[in-house]
Amino acid sequence: MVKFANVVLNLDNRAPGIKINLMRICATALFTVCVLTGCNNNTEWLSISGSTMGTAYHITVKCPSGVVSQLEIDEKLEWLNEVMSTYVSTSTLSRFNQSVSTDWFAVEPELGFVMRSALDFSELSGGAFDVTVGPLGNLWGFGAEHAAKFGDQSGSKIPTKLAVMKARALVGYEQISVASDGTAIRKDTRSADGIYVDLSAIAKGYGVDYLAEHLSGKNCQNYLVDIGGEVRAKGSRPRGGNWRIGVEVPEAQSFGAINRIIEVSGMAVATSGDYRNYIEWDGKIYSHIIDPRTGYPVTHSLASVTVVHESAMMADGFATMLTVLGPVDGFLFAQKNALAALFVWRTESGFEQKNTEVFERYLMN
Repeated sequence: MVKFANVVLNLDNRAPGIKINLMRICATALFTVCVLTGCNNNTEWLSISGSTMGTAYHITVKCPSGVVSQLEIDEKLEWLNEVMSTYVSTSTLSRFNQSVSTDWFAVEPELGFVMRSALDFSELSGGAFDVTVGPLGNLWGFGAEHAAKFGDQSGSKIPTKLAVMKARALVGYEQISVASDGTAIRKDTRSADGIYVDLSAIAKGYGVDYLAEHLSGKNCQNYLVDIGGEVRAKGSRPRGGNWRIGVEVPEAQSFGAINRIIEVSGMAVATSGDYRNYIEWDGKIYSHIIDPRTGYPVTHSLASVTVVHESAMMADGFATMLTVLGPVDGFLFAQKNALAALFVWRTESGFEQKNTEVFERYLMN
């Protein structure tokens, strides 16, 4: 079974023919099947929600009275954005991306940890997951730099083969190093100018873990933390029993429709899919999930992958990796490495799906 040895959690004018569907606030692939009716009768149960990382977060938690507040949760999420967001120009990660120096660049230990984990995913997948995919994301219209330049997509167009080739030449996780103590990172001396790190494939998952560990440190024994559909659960739900999570039908027109229901406690769940975040150019859909090995959005039939893991960051990363690998190679990888994963792909007659053996234990009877 794959397990990273170092993973220890401590904590609208548009160009003609172009349509965009980011649905950032509603971009959740998972829905909590939890009704809080009657929760107000128990003052220890809290429901906290807000916006972060371009999406929404929701926390349902039972804590000793007064130990958790909306303000401290928002402050912690704001701090994470100031460290790891590419949409915040002054964040630590943004300043690293802007730098052309090849010297060691001081970073927060949390960023060093996530970077090291991202590099592990990159190596494990043979580049199907690549932490330096940023130039391609920006080129295809899904990155922070593209958003800052074009805003509403005006003036944008399908990238040429030459543009893809040039952006692809800047991608390569081997060009990034992390200091052994996780407090510094640096760029390869050969090509520091143009290297662009994007942690979006695991940052939400890490944020979920970060908040979950904070709640556990406050002696909160029962909670569900959800950031944009990446969730981590502990203990039991308000009505008792394990937390029930609905895996959404991977289709934009079926927003909110539930495909499968799983039960978890002490576990995290993440879904990667191409049906909420995409760009349409001249009638053709381009997924936001880009294969770093080719430079192009994935074109296979896989619609979504859901992964259950102890860590939300790991579930997030594996879901992205398996999506890029596709319905055949991805499923073989998941089976070989005993990952709990559900694959849903498109056919001419509709959706088909299958899950790994390990995933069976979480499905509701």
